[in-house]
Amino acid sequence: MTALDLSSPVAVVGTGTMGQGIAQVALVAGHPVRLYDAVPGRAGQAVAAIGARLDRLVEKDRLTAAGRDAARARLRPADSLAELADCALVVEAVLERLDVKRELFTELEGVVANDCLLATNTSSLSVTAIGGALRNPGRFVGLHFFNPAPLLPLVEVVSGFATDVTSATRAYETARAWGKTPVACADTPGFIVNRIARPFYAEAFAVLESQAADPATIDAVLRECGGFRMGAFELTDLIGQDVNESVTHSVWQSFFQDVRFTPSLAQRRLVESGRLGRKSGHGWYDYGDGAERPEPHTAEREQPPAYVVVEGDLGPASEVVALIREAGITVREEDEDHGTRLVLPSGGQLVLADGQTSVEFRDVVYFDLALDYRRATRIALSASQDTAPQTLAEAIGLFQALGKDVSVIGDVPGMIVARTVARIVDLAHDAVAKGVATEEDIDTAMRLGVNYPLGPFEWSRRLGRSWAYDLLDDLHLRDPSGRYAPSLALYRHAYAGEKREGGS
Repeated sequence: MTALDLSSPVAVVGTGTMGQGIAQVALVAGHPVRLYDAVPGRAGQAVAAIGARLDRLVEKDRLTAAGRDAARARLRPADSLAELADCALVVEAVLERLDVKRELFTELEGVVANDCLLATNTSSLSVTAIGGALRNPGRFVGLHFFNPAPLLPLVEVVSGFATDVTSATRAYETARAWGKTPVACADTPGFIVNRIARPFYAEAFAVLESQAADPATIDAVLRECGGFRMGAFELTDLIGQDVNESVTHSVWQSFFQDVRFTPSLAQRRLVESGRLGRKSGHGWYDYGDGAERPEPHTAEREQPPAYVVVEGDLGPASEVVALIREAGITVREEDEDHGTRLVLPSGGQLVLADGQTSVEFRDVVYFDLALDYRRATRIALSASQDTAPQTLAEAIGLFQALGKDVSVIGDVPGMIVARTVARIVDLAHDAVAKGVATEEDIDTAMRLGVNYPLGPFEWSRRLGRSWAYDLLDDLHLRDPSGRYAPSLALYRHAYAGEKREGGS
């Protein structure tokens, strides 16, 4: 099954920002495009707005003047759904309400030809439920574009329970022909991106709610240590707190209130107060005139230790040992079976975040996971009230000697980056095991849809087969609510192929 022929008309119903963006994508690809909106006059306004954007593309040398003129000639408003009768594809981008969408598609089915592909751009509703009222739900598919649609490459092609393979394939190939990067996905709450991205927000909010760190510090650690483009607090301010919370709540409810997707009470209070982010002038941060962005907590300068003792293999943090040597600090190595850690001159230990807490041990400081310890500009440390001040000072001084800013946070298991990445990896493995999408499509979706520095499976391979499982297992022991219970899929991945002496 191939993509739609460029001579085939495409219709977009709903002329808001997303509808206009999808129409522009189809138009620039070469299709005749019809725009319809239930509010009289809006389709004509949308045609004018798209024309203005085409002018800007010409100004930026992204489109020729001849190409613009040809595109304008192919674009026209429709005064009624009946004018969409000859379209080969109709994409809906209307109000995110199940009853509204079902009514629309039921009416469309009586207008278009039997071979017309019907698609919804829903981001939170069930594709199966929307198409459930149709006489022929086999031709119904989800085409979830990301905003702004003309710029962002990802399109989630979602097959409902009754979607025919031929329909999904045609939608996939059409999106690819339009210059997009499509990924195939089953009809699951949140699809790929909005399902697997939940821990990025949830764990940052959980660290805040535990009083371990403030938003500015958590955001800085996610960016400067974890390698994420934006921190969770600044990103949700950009998205809109009400929008982000609504998606979280929808996924949580759709999974029958699965504790892994539980919404944040802190975010709920923010929404209730009307602090919705940039669009309201205040969210986690103040965007009013003259407001200053709060600075992350950064430790004062400390003296680096004269030497460190490396016991065992630091695994994902092994690069730290090379950096210590390059900083001129003496490194002594000892093979030890009982742990992987750095021992400081004070006798205190420096350990990579593993899902345990500092208070459980004598004189332990944890350091967070980094995407790339060489390129990271900030490292988070955590310690308990019982940690010796000298041990914490030596740990701070050590990472400062490596050229890093240091943020000291509270004694939370899994810290910030480590617990976030572990949960993302777990949800990704669980999604593959349940037939939601392939590993490759999940990695592609998370890189392109939310700009993650690595896809979950790329991260999993880099960190080691059992890393995420072991960390979550330790977290689950300390928080047995089920939020951190590793999935059976992650367990199988962690121990697949492992040979145990005396086992069968």
